[in-house]
Amino acid sequence: MLKIKDLKFDEKGLIPAVVVDGKTKEVLTLAYMNAESLAVTLQERKTCFFSRSRQTLWRKGETSGNYQHVLSITADCDKDALVVVVDKEGPACHTGQESCFFQPLYVNESRQPFSLHGLYELLMERKTKLPQGSYTTYLFEKGLDKILKKVGEECTEVVIAGKAEDKKETVYEIADLVYHVLVLMAQMGITVDEVEEELASRHVIDHKIKQEKMV
Repeated sequence: MLKIKDLKFDEKGLIPAVVVDGKTKEVLTLAYMNAESLAVTLQERKTCFFSRSRQTLWRKGETSGNYQHVLSITADCDKDALVVVVDKEGPACHTGQESCFFQPLYVNESRQPFSLHGLYELLMERKTKLPQGSYTTYLFEKGLDKILKKVGEECTEVVIAGKAEDKKETVYEIADLVYHVLVLMAQMGITVDEVEEELASRHVIDHKIKQEKMV
């Protein structure tokens, strides 16, 4: 495990820190730390940076309330840059954006990464705008009963494919099920984060049970 003294700060005593959202893996901001702000960060478990414009320490969230709870800090191979993974409260950017990086310079549309968070956000957009000709719009317009019926149907399809031990078909049906479950979540206002937090709490309980059995 590295110590602060092992890191390579620049001639101004600073080291760049790339802050990443622990849930979405999105890059939130690029800030700078000196040895003192890094020590504060480690002690308080919340990000504290060095402001190059004000030449002083600043704790993220001290005025806005948008704190960043530190999950991990990792140095690169040269020990002259850091990646800080956080669990954030509120937007990371002073503009109100979730990330400071929101102004695209180039986007390769054919190579965009997929995520459940991204799909959920798209579904929420469909729910708000209800574009014509969209199957998702159709489900939202039909309402909860129709959505629940589709979830039930897709569950059955997964069981049938799984029973047949048809891997390709099972993957296809699971994808259908996940989509319809996300539509249900959007309809009920349940977020992906809430489901992840529930699963994480079960993981902790399961880990404790395993430890108790070993004693």
